[in-house]
Amino acid sequence: MTLLIVTLSQALPTAATLCAGVLSNDGRTALQSVEAPLALLPTPSGTEIVAVVPASRLSWHRLALPRGALKGGLFQEGSTGRLRAVLDGLLEDRLLDDTSQLHFAIEPQPLLNEPVWVAACDRAWLHAWLEALTQAGRPAARIVPELAPPPGDAAGSASLHVIGTPDHAQLMLVGADGVTLLPLSVATVALIAWPEEAVVLAEPAVAALAEHFFNRSATLQTAPERWLAAAQSGWDMAQFDLLYNRSTRTRKHLSALVSSFFRAPRWRAARWATVALVVVNLAGLQAWAWRERSALAAQRAAIQGTLIATFPDVRVVVDAPVQMARALADLQRRNGAASTADLETMLAQFQAAAPDTPAPAAIEYVAGELRLKGLDPAASALTGVSSRLQPQGYSARLEADTLVMKEERRP
Repeated sequence: MTLLIVTLSQALPTAATLCAGVLSNDGRTALQSVEAPLALLPTPSGTEIVAVVPASRLSWHRLALPRGALKGGLFQEGSTGRLRAVLDGLLEDRLLDDTSQLHFAIEPQPLLNEPVWVAACDRAWLHAWLEALTQAGRPAARIVPELAPPPGDAAGSASLHVIGTPDHAQLMLVGADGVTLLPLSVATVALIAWPEEAVVLAEPAVAALAEHFFNRSATLQTAPERWLAAAQSGWDMAQFDLLYNRSTRTRKHLSALVSSFFRAPRWRAARWATVALVVVNLAGLQAWAWRERSALAAQRAAIQGTLIATFPDVRVVVDAPVQMARALADLQRRNGAASTADLETMLAQFQAAAPDTPAPAAIEYVAGELRLKGLDPAASALTGVSSRLQPQGYSARLEADTLVMKEERRP
């Protein structure tokens, strides 16, 4: 699946505001770095837009939510307002701005009854950018922070990011205290309590400066690589008032999964395996169908052979069972033997099935159909007569005071 990762600018959006971003066809490697106004950003067919909130626009807070605040799902319908009110109350004294002017987002997959990370940013600024992306025909499918603290108190996951230019270098410390953005200087390095085992990541322009200040080798990481790493995280800041309804989010997620499966290089082996499995199953179904057709054709040939061998006068076989029944009935009539469709045979079968039935007022027999008139439909002797005649090859039904009986034609 192709990703366009757009880093939102510090300023409010305008038609001429340049946005930096990166285009990737697998979500892991940069295909193209871009910097252009929103309307000119490349969007190949099937591209998913990921908006990155810069670290300088976010503040991080570690909160112990009241017990049960996240119970039953983080954003189930009807629970977002209550959870937002809880966050407003907990952060009211920690923030300089009014909580109504801020957008909050909770870390992905928070643990119940454990402290969670909450990101806060200017609500009007974020809404303005999302609206600008939508108007430019590039709506954001996800919103992710540029850098996020590790879950829990994982100090061992701390990292130092040095960005900018030699004349304006900045340090971003990611650790158990959240994400802290500071100017890179001797005083800053001396004052901050950074873990000795922290990884140092630096952009190429300030890599030498980072190694000088921290007295260790720095791993090169360009800005597009940092944005790609942000897009791979589980974060989605589209929460609370930015939360899509459940069905829309489900459709979006399924669409992204399907698109990723059919396009992402990492799924190439799975795609080939799926194609091979489908081909093998189709070949198996064709072989099974051919075998069944052959068996059915053999059965039909055997029935036709039996018909022709038994009744040589039959030259053309259209429906072997029906033709055999007719030929047998004709043979019985020529020999004076009663067939199953004769009046005597049918009366005998009815008498055996309902021996206590009073004599009918009239008997009518036409073309293999027997009608016994003047019977009492409520008589106990007629109860279940149809089920008793069926094993003998006859059907029977009551029409008012008349019982209609005829031979069933079976294939």
